[in-house]
Amino acid sequence: MISSTTNSRIKNIVQLKKSAKARKDQGCFLVEGPRMFFEVPKSQLKEVYVTEAFEKKYEAELSGYRYEVISENVCKHISDTKTPQGVTALVKQSSLSFEELLNLEKDPLFIVLENLQDPGNLGTILRTAEGAGVTGIIMNRETVDPYNPKVIRSTMGTIFRVPFVIVDDLHEALGRLKKAGVASYAAHLGGDSFYQQDYTKGSAFLIGNEGNGLTDEITSMAEHKIKIPMKGQVESLNAAIASTVLVYEAQRQRGWR
Repeated sequence: MISSTTNSRIKNIVQLKKSAKARKDQGCFLVEGPRMFFEVPKSQLKEVYVTEAFEKKYEAELSGYRYEVISENVCKHISDTKTPQGVTALVKQSSLSFEELLNLEKDPLFIVLENLQDPGNLGTILRTAEGAGVTGIIMNRETVDPYNPKVIRSTMGTIFRVPFVIVDDLHEALGRLKKAGVASYAAHLGGDSFYQQDYTKGSAFLIGNEGNGLTDEITSMAEHKIKIPMKGQVESLNAAIASTVLVYEAQRQRGWR
């Protein structure tokens, strides 16, 4: 049993919990709790740490897994939640390339994120993407780290099923989408009603920062500017809700094929 918080592997887990740079450098992220842990493809598991209580409760489910037993104190030390659930796993990050993402479907449907900052928003968008059958998500490096523990929890497991890529140059990525025949639609208050557009071919919805929206540079790259009609005095919707409305309209037009 690992009972010391100064153990080198435990110290590394704490670093991965706190630092996006450490997660990027090591190509790993953390998963907590039984629901998320048992969602992880075994090929992506690197290290697993469980308490004696968790081992006893999930004895049957843990058959075939390699893991280390840790004390309750160590479990609390490495947990990112107030109520640890007895299991923490070190998981390999996705290695999908931009080119692979582009070639997943004939008429792809993408969500493109610029500078999104709220972990809950990103997690919700990932869940929405799975529910609406979105091909994948493209995000710039300034968007909140998708491997942030708060994002991971809010995805409820979709982090393992929704393809996504992080790009260093969103301007270049949009150019590649256009070259591939994917039309881009910028969510913008000055746009036309999104109901007036045809999303039955390759489409990408561009969603910006929660407070500032899309930058002028990225907006100018879009082929169309669209907005969701509003009644009352509301000017716009939360980024995650707006994404949901847009992609479900696209799939409605496609007849859920």
